[in-house]
Amino acid sequence: MQNKYLLFSITFLVFVGGFVLGTYFTKFHEKLESEQNSKNYIMTKEAPEIGGTKIIGYVQDFRDPLVINLKGLTHVIFSFAHPTKDGKLLMNGEAAMANLQTIKEKAEQDNTKVFLAVGGWYHIQGGTSYEYFKEAISREFSRENLINEIMKITKQQALDGIDIDFEHPRTQEDSEALVAFIQELSKQLHKESKELSIAVYSKVHSVTGEEVNSIVYDTEMFKYVDHVNIMAYDGQWDDQYDAAFLSPFSFTRDIVDYWVNLFDSLDIPRNKLVLGVPFYAQPEEENEAQLAYNEIIKHNSTNSERDRAIINQVIYHYNGIKTIQRKTKLASDNGLGGMMIWEIGHDAPGDQSLINVIAEVHDKK
Repeated sequence: MQNKYLLFSITFLVFVGGFVLGTYFTKFHEKLESEQNSKNYIMTKEAPEIGGTKIIGYVQDFRDPLVINLKGLTHVIFSFAHPTKDGKLLMNGEAAMANLQTIKEKAEQDNTKVFLAVGGWYHIQGGTSYEYFKEAISREFSRENLINEIMKITKQQALDGIDIDFEHPRTQEDSEALVAFIQELSKQLHKESKELSIAVYSKVHSVTGEEVNSIVYDTEMFKYVDHVNIMAYDGQWDDQYDAAFLSPFSFTRDIVDYWVNLFDSLDIPRNKLVLGVPFYAQPEEENEAQLAYNEIIKHNSTNSERDRAIINQVIYHYNGIKTIQRKTKLASDNGLGGMMIWEIGHDAPGDQSLINVIAEVHDKK
């Protein structure tokens, strides 16, 4: 009889203990899943996992891929595919397609993801891309056509993602159309475990530091993308032309403050933000051509230590090694997800490489 009571007691304790433990782990799992979902701002279950510090470099379609260095980059964005008003997608001929394919082959060796940028400032059919892009996404049928075209080339070229560079939404209607476009494109890309980024205007006046309201974004769209590439340069156009405002550190600090505060207020993770830096030099004489950073260095290697150089009696402003180091640290200290470069074809080789500078700062973190 005692053995029966003992057996009964043991069975009862095992049953109760199992029930308690099962309840505990079920609630623990539900709590963990709830916390993870609360941090997931990409509105599709199929969204890829995005983590780690990103170093994203744009490359123009005419660059020789064989001389482009992808080492140190997590992402390379091939630029550009051009939308038409009826939602077609144009590339710059067979040469551009061949370069994209070669970039893809090189990127696989360097473990670098390859995106295709859609949009840009100029359009292949003439003028700026704004009117073409605006009309393509403002109507349901052309918006659907454009998304289908993007998905088609993404699959055909085995791309890792798409970057949208609509420069720039200027009205509430523009911003609403962009949200609808981004939301559906995000859904389609994430179903295929592809990423989506968007390039955005800095939204900060380089001279006054005030918010620029002539560019209109509906902040809802930031929930659907994986990276937000901030174009923190070209400030020389914000007032009367002044090359010194291309992208000084003070301007970049204002930009970081603006976007960090915005994302915090929206409860969107800061690590979606990627800080853009220029790899080119702007002349004080407006009619002179820009110079690539590597051309500045070829003229005098010590120019890498400065942000200003005189070449053929023209003063140029740019970001040298020390400023790129400060900006990379600024982004990291503020919890941004990484750095973006326009564009890697302008970089210098070896010890003068700004890509290497960015990578070294991140490696020290």
